[in-house]
Amino acid sequence: MGGLQPWHWLIVIAAFILLFGAKKLPDAARSLGKSMRIFKSEIKEMQADGNDKPSTPLTEGTAPATPVSSERVDTPEQSDKRTA
Repeated sequence: MGGLQPWHWLIVIAAFILLFGAKKLPDAARSLGKSMRIFKSEIKEMQADGNDKPSTPLTEGTAPATPVSSERVDTPEQSDKRTA
C-alpha cells in the first residue's frame, strides 16, 4: 500500500502535462539530459585529475617541485620587519 500504483503515476503524468504543456516537457527533459551529461563529464574529469597526483608523498624537509600560488614566501627583509 505504501508504493505508488500505476494509476498514481498516470495522475502525476497528467498533472505535469496540464501544468507545463505537452511542448515544454520534451524541452525540459532534453535540457535535463544535457545537464546530466555535463555533470557526469565534470565528475570524470575531477576523478582523472585526482589520479594524476604524484604517487610518492612529500617527506618532511622536501619542497614541492612547483610552489603553490597561495603559499606565502617571506623574504629576509619581510621577516626582519615582523620581529622588530
